[in-house]
Amino acid sequence: MRKDKIGVVDVGGGFRGVYAAGVMDYCIDQHIQFDVGIGVSAGSANLISYAAGQRGRNLKFYTDYGLRKEYAGIGNFLFKKSFIDLDYVYSTLSNSDGENPLDYAAVFSNPMEFIAVATNAETGKAKYFDKHDISKDDYNIMKASSAIPFICHPYTIDGIPYYDGALGDTIPIQQAFQLGCEKVVLLLTLPKDTVRTSKKDKQIAAFIRKKYPLAAEKLEQRAERYNQGVAEACRMAEEGKVLVVAPDNTCGVSTLSRDADALRRLYEKGYRDGEFILHFI
Repeated sequence: MRKDKIGVVDVGGGFRGVYAAGVMDYCIDQHIQFDVGIGVSAGSANLISYAAGQRGRNLKFYTDYGLRKEYAGIGNFLFKKSFIDLDYVYSTLSNSDGENPLDYAAVFSNPMEFIAVATNAETGKAKYFDKHDISKDDYNIMKASSAIPFICHPYTIDGIPYYDGALGDTIPIQQAFQLGCEKVVLLLTLPKDTVRTSKKDKQIAAFIRKKYPLAAEKLEQRAERYNQGVAEACRMAEEGKVLVVAPDNTCGVSTLSRDADALRRLYEKGYRDGEFILHFI
């Protein structure tokens, strides 16, 4: 019996999240059970399917549904002001009458504590939703966690607009330790030696600054906080407290990439890299 509490943190990364989807499918196949799962943006989708035990579900979202115009595209942006239609992803497809329903009962029977990180667009502060914030056919917390600024409108829950969780808590490993974890697996979707720059974030921040100045400020700081968070994780890895699992390259996949072959290659890379977790725990 394992005595120490182990957490997994998936930081997302748009369509690059297919790498972490591969890692989590490996964990399902190997019956690896985490005590805490924290997902940011696409990472929240990866972890909710993992909690449901639905192997391969996320891969289909990335490589099949993700190519559809209803999922993402300029048409959505023109008519719905959102490049990615979060309602299509997390309601139309995922509800009990959808094409690929989430196994809600399995999520709740899984003892893993599930956290989806979003960012309050008005305050810029992180919001940590949990399983009690969802109900059958109501998966709005994943929509909030995945609302990339400018690419998507902020998603409103109980009157509060939320943006992508990466603005509020880019690398939430400390949240996992605060929840009692002894060890944490950190899933990145960029090579761990990547140094992110803020140029694009600053350009995007300009579009939301007038209405959401605090969220814009957090967006401008995201790259710096990402770099600091990865550096901290690597230091903790030397102490045996954290395992950083990251691709050696992204196979040409970007945040909004829609190349099915490249996505499958990155998924397979993630599946192979899942073996590191088996040794870690």
